[in-house]
Formats: sequence, structure tokens, C-alpha cells
Amino acid sequence: MRVALTGASGYTGGRLLGTLRGRGEDVTALVRASSVTEELRGAGATLVEGDLASDEAVRRLVDGADAVVHVAAVYRTAGHPDSYYREVNVGGTERLLEAAAAAGVRRFVHTSTVGVHGHVKNPPADENAPVAPGDVYQATKAEAEALALDFHRRRGVPVAVVRPGAIYGPGETRLLKLFRAIARGRYALVGDGRSFYHPVYIDDLVQGFLLALDRDAAVGESFLICGPEYVSQAELAALIARHTGGRVLPFRLPAGPIQWAGDVVEALCVPLGIDPPLHRRRVDFWTKSRAFSIEKARKILGYDPQVHLEDGIARTARWYREAGWL
Repeated sequence: MRVALTGASGYTGGRLLGTLRGRGEDVTALVRASSVTEELRGAGATLVEGDLASDEAVRRLVDGADAVVHVAAVYRTAGHPDSYYREVNVGGTERLLEAAAAAGVRRFVHTSTVGVHGHVKNPPADENAPVAPGDVYQATKAEAEALALDFHRRRGVPVAVVRPGAIYGPGETRLLKLFRAIARGRYALVGDGRSFYHPVYIDDLVQGFLLALDRDAAVGESFLICGPEYVSQAELAALIARHTGGRVLPFRLPAGPIQWAGDVVEALCVPLGIDPPLHRRRVDFWTKSRAFSIEKARKILGYDPQVHLEDGIARTARWYREAGWL
């Protein structure tokens, strides 16, 4: 199978690239020139230099492809104006869908996020829970997902949507600051510590993507792809402390003043193109619940996540330590 892949220079896309090549797929990857590394050159994919803003690059990426796996997105870096999120996450997806429709691809796997559901008031949420994005990243991902499914209904593009939970594992850096703070005994919970967090280990997430790519029943559907369990913020911090040898400070910080500070810092930094050291989305990490049911993916795709959080945190902490990151 010839697979067109976006986001190959990132963590999830890179793991997908390696897995697809490992099972013998012919992969073409769209990569910015500034993101091309020797490792990427040696991964066995055909590289198309460009980005989602280029009609010509997207056309070359999809030309001759049997399937598209769309992972690339602007993630939660608050140094960008809202228009940039929409330009990449929505406009780039539309451009890719148009090319896929013209090429007659047999599968288009679109990457969304559990964040489209925003704060889950009555956990766990399933795929039918209200779409209630809480920031521009989540809003543009929700818009792009709706666009992809609309292309399936109106244009016949065979779309399957993956909504990953919070991605973690060896080499991933999103939780590195948290691991470091706890390992050094400099971490205090913000808020009451009872909000839920639902991670997915990278190997399980890759399994979910492959099932969405391979299973006919995936077409026209969205799937929450998360780990086997969710935990409270307090439980997550305790797990990390146990596997890093660190500790959680014996007091908690009030969420309100930190949220206010995040709003102020973000308002000052974003117009200057600076990624704020503190912004409201980081406070949401502590205060917004993310807890989901994966029963739909289990029943329809046969999704069966293998890495429980205890084991995944242990593996990740060990990798960070061996890499000299802790």
C-alpha cells in the first residue's frame, strides 16, 4: 500500500512512519525543509519538501497514494495568532482532502483530539458527548474533523477519524517538565487534584491508527483512542513520583490566581510572537477533566490497548533517565 503521511517529523508521525515502513508499506511524507533530518532521510520514505499551505506540495504528496494519514497540526504553542491555527489545522486539512478526493484514495485517516470535547463534566465521555472546545487549538481541530467527515458524506472520501488521548512514552516531551519537576521535588498540585487525565501510550496509539487505516468499519466514524484507564491529577503525580524517586510538595496552589496570571502573560506575549512561559491551556491541564470510554474503538476496530499507566509511566521515566533528561 502506498501511504501519504503528514507530520512525519513529529513524535506520533515519526512512530507511524517507522511502523508503516516496518510492515512493508511504501510511504511518502510531507516535511518542511527545515525539519528534514538525517534520521528522517534514512527512514525509507519518499520525502516531499513543503507544507500544507502549498497546493503543489500536497498534490505531489497524494499523487498515486492508496491512503492518507494526516497527523500534522499546529499544537498548543501560544506564540501564534488564532488565524495561524485556522490556516494550518483547517485550511491545510481542506487542501489535503481536496487532493485526496481528486486522487481517489481508498482511506483517509484524520487526526483529531479528545480535546474537541473540552471539559468532561460527566466522565467518562464517549464519541457522542457534546463537542465543546475550550481553546483555539481544540476549536480548529473540531472544525477540521467536521470538515473531514463532511467530505466523506458529500464527496465520498473514505474518512476515518482518530481522537487521541494525551500522548506519552519514551521520547515524547509534553510531560517532560512535569516529570522533571516531580523528580526534583519541586511540584505542587494546582487546584484540588481531582480532575481526570486520560493518557495513551504511543504504542497503543499507533495500534489505533493502523486499525483505522485497515478496517473497513472505520469509514465514516470517529474513535476515541486512549489508554486502558484514566486517573486523577493527584494519582498521576503520585505515579510519576514513585517511578522517578521524586516527591509531590505537601500543599496545593489555588487555580484561580494562576489562571488569571496565565491570561495576562498570554495577552502580553502572543502579539509579540512569543510562546508564553505560562498560559491558560497549561492551567487547563490541572483543572479540566479528560476521561473517556474506548468501548466504540474496542467493538468496531478491535482496539485493545496493552500498556497500563503504571507500566507506561515506568517505561517513560526510565527512558528519560537513560537519555539524561531527568
